[in-house]
Amino acid sequence: MNHPHTVSASGMVGPVDATRVPRYAGPATFARLPRLDEVSRADVAILGVPFDTGVSYRPGARFGPGHIRQSSKLLRPYHPGQDVHPFGVQQVADAGDVAVNPFDLTEAVQQIDDAVTAVRADGASLLTLGGDHTIALPILRSLYRDHGPIAVLHFDAHLDTWDTYFGAPYTHGTPFRRASEEGLLDLERCQHMGIRGPLYAATDLEDDAALGFQIVRADDYETDGVAGAVDRMRRRLGDGPVYVSIDIDVLDPAHAPGTGTPEAGGLTSRELLHTLRGLTGLNVVGADIVEVAPAYDHAEITGIAAAHVAYELLAVLAKNRIAA
Repeated sequence: MNHPHTVSASGMVGPVDATRVPRYAGPATFARLPRLDEVSRADVAILGVPFDTGVSYRPGARFGPGHIRQSSKLLRPYHPGQDVHPFGVQQVADAGDVAVNPFDLTEAVQQIDDAVTAVRADGASLLTLGGDHTIALPILRSLYRDHGPIAVLHFDAHLDTWDTYFGAPYTHGTPFRRASEEGLLDLERCQHMGIRGPLYAATDLEDDAALGFQIVRADDYETDGVAGAVDRMRRRLGDGPVYVSIDIDVLDPAHAPGTGTPEAGGLTSRELLHTLRGLTGLNVVGADIVEVAPAYDHAEITGIAAAHVAYELLAVLAKNRIAA
């Protein structure tokens, strides 16, 4: 059934009109936006990667993209904190899901690279909904071919720069070590945000620093506040291309129970959203939201948080587009 989409003054096709179609109805796309095949082109494409073969603890992130989309139905077209219409000044469209091999990690990584590259071929920025954190590596490979070495801004409870699990080089705990080893990263500009919890050894931190990362810990939010964390983040990232990778477990389990490797002591939703707002004016070339596992979610708490994270990123991209 066809549903009436809104159209902005600048001609962008937006979400289904909520005054004519109830929020709980309408298309199953992110924020009830048009599908990519319903618009002539997209400034921002939202791509689902339902893949969790790389997890080391609780599975289920393969169902993340659908859960985030379901949890995004209540999003509205105006962002008052940024004074911007994220769907009105840029064409945002849902590109659907990548069909990823769930049995072969190496083939899956290549399939994700191919799909991301195809969606970006017309110049669209990409917001990816995972899936586990393995997917960041093929996305970075694709972006590197256009942008060269990239600064990764990584929100997570964990470093994700470990070497291997059970001898496997591609897992959700290793993407940024592989990316650094392959020369995809700008080693002077990468930053972890929200790191906390136990490690295997103190050498994990030494290895991480050698791979190009500095760390803003979850504890630093307690001592320095959001403004202090944002200041450190912006000074580290500088003016070059930035890729934003958000593991939803950066949030405390109170704010995101639906994830595979929860750790106590994390950020609040408000702290994460305000930190992301601090990206306004920086050269954000892509982003992902990963590790949403709906089997462990309650009352859509995690899905709603992830949907608002996506909305915040879209608002940053919209503000940056206006300023360009």
